[in-house]
Amino acid sequence: MTVEADLAALCEVIAECSPIVVACSGGIDSLVLATVAHRLDPDHTVIAHTVTPAVPPDGTERVQDHARREGWNLRIVRSREFDDERYLANPTDRCYFCKSNLYDAIDEIVAGLPPSGPTVVSGANTDDLGDYRPGLTAAAEHGVRHPYVEAGIDKRRIRAIARAFDLAESELPASPCLASRLYTGTRVTPTRLEAVHAGEELLRASGFEVVRCRRRETVVWIELPEVDRLRLESDIIDRVAAAMQAVDPEITAVELDARPYRPGRAVIATS
Repeated sequence: MTVEADLAALCEVIAECSPIVVACSGGIDSLVLATVAHRLDPDHTVIAHTVTPAVPPDGTERVQDHARREGWNLRIVRSREFDDERYLANPTDRCYFCKSNLYDAIDEIVAGLPPSGPTVVSGANTDDLGDYRPGLTAAAEHGVRHPYVEAGIDKRRIRAIARAFDLAESELPASPCLASRLYTGTRVTPTRLEAVHAGEELLRASGFEVVRCRRRETVVWIELPEVDRLRLESDIIDRVAAAMQAVDPEITAVELDARPYRPGRAVIATS
């Protein structure tokens, strides 16, 4: 498929969903979806973004920057997962409770829009279908549609669309919510997420593009792709530890994981 064909298929699905509310986290998938939807039909497109301790601040900055430049109808929502003990306990299906709270908050926006039946859409793509994604169950329960999935578009082709639109984020590495850095069963708290963000920001400033600071209770493991592991010197680890412990003194150790980076490693079976 060419970029033109993918874009045509995507626009066809978006037009079918219109008017729409795009759930935009600030990652490449939802940014591209929001951009395409707004340019296709700005009068019938609302962009919804939630601000919580689990959303990396740079994601919010990207959304707000695009909203200013593109003229988006941006609505900031306050999802309530941090009031939900089921989410805070960080079970294997934590993402279900996160997305349920997100879509509940977006539904409040939908309820306040003209009664023409706006459709909520997400940036899920075909690559997501092979993973364990309890958030997709929450989406189904709320009637959320996934234009990329319906158009048969994966992450690689989303990046191609981003390049065709000349978006600066076309090569933006995937960066799920900060809560994904906490191993299953390690309680989610704003302080723990802020510490994770501090450690990862320092690593990126040190020249590492794909990084994860995974935490299990008081211990943090730095995950890097195999190609980058030998570049991580002990003084950088010491600085990461200091930055994280300055936010959260409960952290007792920060170490390089013995294994290279792998998406989703923090989700472990609890049975």
